[in-house]
Amino acid sequence: MPQLVNGQWIRDDVAASEMKNGAFQREPTKFRNWITPDGAPGPDGQRGFPAEAGRYQLFVSYLCPWASRTLAIRNLKGLQEVIPVSISKPELGENGWEYATPQDAGDKASAISFQHQLYTESDAAYTGKVSVPVLWDRREGRIVNNESADIIRMMNTAFDDITGNRLDFYPEALRPTIDIWNALIYDAVNNGVYKAGFARTQESYEQAVMALFEMLDRLEGHLDSHRYIAGEYLTEADIRLFVTLIRFDSAYFGNFKCNIRMIEDYPNLSAYTRELYQWPGIKETVKIDQIKRGYYSIAHVNPTGIVPKGPDIDYGRPHDRDRLVGKGVFERL
Repeated sequence: MPQLVNGQWIRDDVAASEMKNGAFQREPTKFRNWITPDGAPGPDGQRGFPAEAGRYQLFVSYLCPWASRTLAIRNLKGLQEVIPVSISKPELGENGWEYATPQDAGDKASAISFQHQLYTESDAAYTGKVSVPVLWDRREGRIVNNESADIIRMMNTAFDDITGNRLDFYPEALRPTIDIWNALIYDAVNNGVYKAGFARTQESYEQAVMALFEMLDRLEGHLDSHRYIAGEYLTEADIRLFVTLIRFDSAYFGNFKCNIRMIEDYPNLSAYTRELYQWPGIKETVKIDQIKRGYYSIAHVNPTGIVPKGPDIDYGRPHDRDRLVGKGVFERL
């Protein structure tokens, strides 16, 4: 995948810049400002932007699990009329993330046809990977934040006075448990599928895929007695895991060689995935056809570009997660 170098779009393989001794290492995100109810600084002193309806815009792809986190929380927090969304094409070509029609990005920016334009509008000399999601300030014509973990935290609380939606997906009492699980799941599962899929040595691949399935096995056992990751309440930890699980059998199992087992082979993980898929507002963020088209368009992983027909999985079929109501609020990690 290409990248920006000193503000110039270079049609080169950015994945190569994220490799070390044949192992994939994700490039850190670089725009980390924060939206707060009144524009006060963020939790680590970042520049604060005030929460306002219609001021901010999400640029995402249905392909990307990191972007799908933000779409899911946006729906769960009732922000559909507060934060408009632009959806890119799923395929990743020589222009990177591309929009089928130019996207209005406010008065201070040109219409956006390619994701990299958002980055150079914000920093004319930007060097690095161009990713989704981007939370964009239409008033100032700049990126507020391009880190999905930050964006879902902002959405969780910053706009509550505007929407009246007080659902809390990062409740204070559960934060230590959520933070521990987030770190474990990110390294072995969320990023683990990429470490396996983008590995360029047998050793790196096997290390990543074994760690991935060790964690999936652990999660299978955990979910046998816990309805959700942090206990009996849906939290951001579940959304962060779900976006990988829902893509696993259709994309990572085949294209990324994560093929020891499918999620469908795990009774608890598969039922858990179906329950989250069926939560109001979540199904709309999952486009399996675009997920498959996007992942199988990554040329250095799938040179032929052929997209498989299967698997045919009914995520709307019943699940048995109701049996765990009121059980297992915490687990000692």
